[in-house]
Amino acid sequence: MRKLKLQIKKFSGNYIYKSLMLRVYQIIIFLNLLFIFPCAFAQDSLLNKYGLWVINDIDTYQKTIVNNDDKRMVDISVVIPGIILDLKYAGADNFMHTALYPPVQTTYLRKAAAVSLLAVQAELKKMSLGIKIWDAYRPYSVTEKMWEPVKDDRYAADPKFGSGHNRGIAVDLTLIDLTTNKELDMGTGFDNFSDTAHWSYTNLPAIILRNRTLLRTVMEKHGFKVLETECWHFYLPDTKKYELLDLGFEKLDQLQ
Repeated sequence: MRKLKLQIKKFSGNYIYKSLMLRVYQIIIFLNLLFIFPCAFAQDSLLNKYGLWVINDIDTYQKTIVNNDDKRMVDISVVIPGIILDLKYAGADNFMHTALYPPVQTTYLRKAAAVSLLAVQAELKKMSLGIKIWDAYRPYSVTEKMWEPVKDDRYAADPKFGSGHNRGIAVDLTLIDLTTNKELDMGTGFDNFSDTAHWSYTNLPAIILRNRTLLRTVMEKHGFKVLETECWHFYLPDTKKYELLDLGFEKLDQLQ
């Protein structure tokens, strides 16, 4: 009987010990998630009305780039010296006919996109050509405004999904002749919401088709993909690797 009681006591002790260790282990996991991976909690608790996690503060943004410098937002003018900018949404020369950005002098991309674009510029320079940027990073709140008059995801990003521009990995651009700084003829201007802007549209003069093909070939060579309905829009693949951002340009200026 005494031996039986000792065995029961030993079993109870082991059970209590294992239960306590399991509880300690669970607490450690919780604390790791809470303090080491705070973005996991932010993503669940700060979703917008579409269920998207949109970063609108610098502290959260900086936590997302700690382990991946390619995700850092960089000034295009610094990474690509001499790049030509004609930022359409910083003025009224766009389909909204109003300025959607403050009067900015530069724009931003994730480092990975900017470095790829630098390689594009270097290759084009050998042909006495360059690129002109019409748009790059776009705050998410601007995408919401742009959707309202269009509501056609062939030409404007649906805020239910967000845009590559909001992620800092999409760019709207065209080719220029470096000897004249004039744009090459691409068949349409910027924000042309017609079939003529589609890559599949080929009822165009041979020179325009050659210009389009050259732009697409060089951009794809350096890692970009095309948006089939806009001959000026290119973006990096694996878009979900990059968080949606709603950071004002003035906030990004302060980080440079």
